[in-house]
Amino acid sequence: MKAIFRLISSILMLATFALPLAAEAANPVTTIHLDQYNGYFSANETLAGLKPGEYEFVVSNKAGKLVGFELRGLATGERLDMFPLKPGETHSTKVAITKNGFRYRCPINPTPWYEVGVSE
Repeated sequence: MKAIFRLISSILMLATFALPLAAEAANPVTTIHLDQYNGYFSANETLAGLKPGEYEFVVSNKAGKLVGFELRGLATGERLDMFPLKPGETHSTKVAITKNGFRYRCPINPTPWYEVGVSE
């Protein structure tokens, strides 16, 4: 009886750890690395052909002064995130991007809006 109880407990414990991992594997997060310089951003990955889903933006300040990062929905203008970055600092944020795409800029060290469409 004790052996069966241990077996069932072990199976339940494994399931507790395995289910979140399986869900994460089914919905992977795509990482986009952006470096901000004086007046412009440089992307380490191509931003063409992105699909709706979860994205992690990793933004690095290479400008040598205080800058910021503002991320908005392209069609709605809804603010998805915004934060400052000190010189040399890197910050990341995870957001859900819809089929409407997104746009980003620096509101502190003015840069143009970078508009990115998303395909289904």
